[in-house]
Amino acid sequence: MQSPIKESGGDWLFNLANTIFLIFVSFVILYPLIHIISASLSAGEAIMSGQVGLIPVGFNLKAYQKVLEYPLIWVGFSNSLFYASIGTLVNVTMTLVAAYPLSRADLPGKNIFLTLFVFTMMFNGGIIPTYLLVKDVGLLNTRWALIIPNAISVWNLLITISFFRTSIPLELHEAAQLDGASDFNYFIKIMLPLSTPIIAVLTLYYAVGHWNQFFDAMLYLSKTELYPLQLILRQILIDSQIDLSLMTDIREIAQREELQALIKYAVIVVTSLPVMLIYPFAQKHFVKGITLGAVKD
Repeated sequence: MQSPIKESGGDWLFNLANTIFLIFVSFVILYPLIHIISASLSAGEAIMSGQVGLIPVGFNLKAYQKVLEYPLIWVGFSNSLFYASIGTLVNVTMTLVAAYPLSRADLPGKNIFLTLFVFTMMFNGGIIPTYLLVKDVGLLNTRWALIIPNAISVWNLLITISFFRTSIPLELHEAAQLDGASDFNYFIKIMLPLSTPIIAVLTLYYAVGHWNQFFDAMLYLSKTELYPLQLILRQILIDSQIDLSLMTDIREIAQREELQALIKYAVIVVTSLPVMLIYPFAQKHFVKGITLGAVKD
């Protein structure tokens, strides 16, 4: 049995400094998150007086009750689930289908196609021309207005091309050709099963993007029944605003301010919680896929 390698003084100091640094970074990341959750579960007067830290003060669920009682909240949830699921399916499919031929060395004009894709990352028509285009093709005030214009992300496309080139040997394609497999069969039966890590990364990236979608929805949608959750929560915050000119009772003004602060924190939690619950299940593949550019033996 081999004895464990003894650490030198320099290694011990490095590990200690690294541990302290990681603890500090974890605290910086976790403190705002825990504070928001605690504030959403605290009494309004405790928030306004600055008493809330990492532990709820005066535990209550009034803010969540107000948010969940809002008549359109479940409409927003269902719409966001639709945009996140169908939109992500379209995004991942388009990205994989485009990345496969662009990762092949024998594709005629490959550099031209890649240049055109990269060009769109640097230059675009702007908000107004894009809005007019969406309107002219009949996508305005439809669910597809949030899916079709953003069907593919060039950055994710480049990551996927890199994955195909570095992680899947060319010999597999040659062997599949010798066995009589077409490009379609090779892509479906060999490439996709070996691409689970990058598919997980793309799914997480695209799903989070659709879940947090706000600006495009505000531009292209005017029908409330099509609003994603983000716009519904924005509407909740607007409805909770205080018009001081219509109120004279100081106690009532204070109560409204406290409720508004509570609702603000509850809205943040309601928006973030679904993504936070999904991430641990995708973490394994996410870490593997995000390191696809690492040096290999």
